[in-house]
Amino acid sequence: MFRSLAGINYRIWFIGALVSNIGTWMQRTAQDWYVLTELTNADAAAVGITMALQFGPALVIGPAAGIIADRMPGRRLLAITQTAQALLALALGLIIVLGIAELWMVYLLALGLGIATAVDAPARQTFVGELVATSELPNAVALNSASFNTARLIGPAVAGVLTVLVGAGWVILVNVATFAAMLVALGLLRADALQPMQKTSRGRGQLRAGIRYVARRADLVVVFTMVFLVGTFGFNFAIFTATMARVEFDRGAGAFGLLSSIIAIGSVAGALLSARRERPRLRVIVLAALGFALSMVIAALMPTFELFAIVLIPIGYFALTMITSANAYVQSTTRASIRGRVMALYLTIFMGGTPVGAPVLGLVANELGARWAMGVGALAATLAALVAVLWMRSTRDLRIRRGLNDDPWWRLRVRYDGDDFERRMRDLDTATTEIAIIEAEVRKT
Repeated sequence: MFRSLAGINYRIWFIGALVSNIGTWMQRTAQDWYVLTELTNADAAAVGITMALQFGPALVIGPAAGIIADRMPGRRLLAITQTAQALLALALGLIIVLGIAELWMVYLLALGLGIATAVDAPARQTFVGELVATSELPNAVALNSASFNTARLIGPAVAGVLTVLVGAGWVILVNVATFAAMLVALGLLRADALQPMQKTSRGRGQLRAGIRYVARRADLVVVFTMVFLVGTFGFNFAIFTATMARVEFDRGAGAFGLLSSIIAIGSVAGALLSARRERPRLRVIVLAALGFALSMVIAALMPTFELFAIVLIPIGYFALTMITSANAYVQSTTRASIRGRVMALYLTIFMGGTPVGAPVLGLVANELGARWAMGVGALAATLAALVAVLWMRSTRDLRIRRGLNDDPWWRLRVRYDGDDFERRMRDLDTATTEIAIIEAEVRKT
């Protein structure tokens, strides 16, 4: 489960990322609660707009950020983006502490943070490939998710308590200090133990090349479609938990932070179990989407705060199992020279849907209630799984037939031969990479 931590560079990275992620979750919790309770009168749509501005830039500049990640050394690029995010957090914390914050200011800083994050995300994703061997990449991706969600377990709970004690502004200023952990980690990495990926030189049509690559990979198109549907309408947990805590159960900031941490219990479990798998499989992504949909429906029906909190654990588990498996699948089946652009497109699809989904879900929560908003997320996850199942059936990799003669009439036997397809895709990418190396040597000669 923890085999990637055997490498010194990955250990340094893991610790720095964990500390930084704790601060990030503290800021997100404090910011969303401040917008909901201080700048508005429990307006879920305002929280949705804040999230949209924070994630929206990924939709616009995400693909271009992938080209930057494929060109620039990952270590230098991450140092720049982490510093920019720290300065934006400092500005947000100061205006809240000084009592001069207005909603438009929070919107503006959320937009700035979204731009920095859009450039940071593909660089962070692809940089993992420089810290571990290719065979350990799925494990490293899963442990990254475990780190992120361990921070999600700690950060919101701490933020909820500190918001009550000292206020949202000071919580955000604590996050500024945690960015130093990531910058120190980048400085401590051993250059001789890094495995630098071949960077792409400047040239025309590089973004189109990334899009064409994804378009001719039917399996990636299916994964991207699933991630878009679930990411747009299902992964808006701040809206779900904030409105359920405040409106449905009449609870305060501490309860909101607690719900966010409870989701993270299941998320950490899902990420760690994903780390145990030798490689990601498409069938796991589909089953996790179905589990996520069912859990969302059950949570929406819960009559008490305590029962609602318990059901958040499987929601977190299935959500992270799906997204970690999808992330690792895309990275491990994509050749290194184009991985930055492909991951940028992946993250654009995943995060770029939030500007659409978050305001819509905020309006649904305002007009119909938070329970109906969660129902929309469940429906999106069900559609995502249906898309994958129909594609698997069309390729004849998925076979569903009646049981044997002595089986009950309702029992079905399911067989999926997608492993052969996934192996062919990996072999094709390996061959393509070898051809590119030979062509480069011929040009040099």
